[in-house]
Amino acid sequence: MTDTFSVSERSAIMSKVKGKNTKPEIALRKKLFAHGFRYRLHDNSLPGKPDIVFSKYKSVIFVHGCFWHSHGCSRCRMPKTNSSYWRTKIRKNVERDGVHIRKLKKMGWRVLVVWECSLGKMMMDKTLNAVINWLRKSRRL
Repeated sequence: MTDTFSVSERSAIMSKVKGKNTKPEIALRKKLFAHGFRYRLHDNSLPGKPDIVFSKYKSVIFVHGCFWHSHGCSRCRMPKTNSSYWRTKIRKNVERDGVHIRKLKKMGWRVLVVWECSLGKMMMDKTLNAVINWLRKSRRL
């Protein structure tokens, strides 16, 4: 099956895909803020510009989209058209994620990846509690 959009139309559609301040990211940030956690956003002085930076806890959170970072859940279906391009693109994303995480850990930062699928209505409370416990645990170190 071929793409029904022209190259310029597809490019315009893809340019609207957000890289930061996504809905799942904002939802998690709002919940954490309501629980008294303060943070910085997208700190470009750190490898990978983590989505949420807790300097007080020397911890960072990446909120990853399941498709773009190859989570493997039901939201992560490979497109049937131009699949070799998408496999390469997503593989490079995953490799880059690994490089950033290793660099951050080497610098002494704690890293947590929160997946988009864990921030839905059914999972938000469970995920939020896990994130809060993870942050508080770092405080005791």
